[in-house]
Amino acid sequence: MKHDFAVTSFLMLLFFCAQIVGLFLLKESISEVKTGENGTITVVYSEPITGRPDLSGADSLTYIVAMIFIGTALLLALIKFRLFKIWKIWFFLAIGGALAISFSVFLPEPVALGIGFFLAAWKILRPNIYIHNFCEIFMYGGIAIMLSPMFTVGWGILLLIIISIYDAIAVWKLKHMITLAKAQAEERIFAGLLIPYSRNKETKKETTEMPLPKKVVNKEIPHGFDDKEAKTAILGGGDIAFPMLFAGSVMTGLIEKGHTAFSSYLFSLLIPLFAGIALFLLLVKGEKDKFYPAMPFITAGCLAGYGLLLLFGL
Repeated sequence: MKHDFAVTSFLMLLFFCAQIVGLFLLKESISEVKTGENGTITVVYSEPITGRPDLSGADSLTYIVAMIFIGTALLLALIKFRLFKIWKIWFFLAIGGALAISFSVFLPEPVALGIGFFLAAWKILRPNIYIHNFCEIFMYGGIAIMLSPMFTVGWGILLLIIISIYDAIAVWKLKHMITLAKAQAEERIFAGLLIPYSRNKETKKETTEMPLPKKVVNKEIPHGFDDKEAKTAILGGGDIAFPMLFAGSVMTGLIEKGHTAFSSYLFSLLIPLFAGIALFLLLVKGEKDKFYPAMPFITAGCLAGYGLLLLFGL
């Protein structure tokens, strides 16, 4: 088992919380459900604070994949040349923007922006486990609101397949995803869920500070990965965002078939449920201190959940 059962269970709880909250925020961002003269139903989502690319179909897929490759290349360049201040500014803007989109579903835009960027600054400047995971639970809803309306179910499936292949290559072959994870740990700006825990049974000291050092001494692996005294259970942001994007496209498709927004939301939760089951099996079967590409397993779970919806005639 990759982590002990308690830590694995808590990680899964946070994963499901992020999915439930994110999809609910996406549902609440629906501004109108229109029915045309020919009976065609169209779901209209409100425009997020940051705007949304006016793309669909193949253009949406190309846009997302290009952003992933360009973003990864830029991050690797920032790491190579140790431009960590620029990285943190970029991280701050991304987190603040995503949180602001999420909060703007229920709050006035100026208030949502203020709270979003305040929490982003707190997360980066004074990181602790509580604020870190709180932000993670809410920020993916903002990403879903911005990107999910760009995808139909078919294009969403293709996106999952492409990302799964890329994730496997990036972790098992090129290994640059591991480089990114370690660099994020060193600089304390990890994107994803994070749960620190101690393997030293002799100490009872607890801390809420993120156990990730500012610098890595003697080129050792960062604390929280292979350190013998303390470990950190992590789940990358993409492993949370991509199943949510797909579930969002499924929810939209169900509404367009005539289901209510609320029932479509409930049915679409089957996607993260099965994705979570697949992720849980990976964590149970995985070995300690090894990196695994989670997306191939999560994608299998997403497709299993969607297959069950089709089996039920939804």
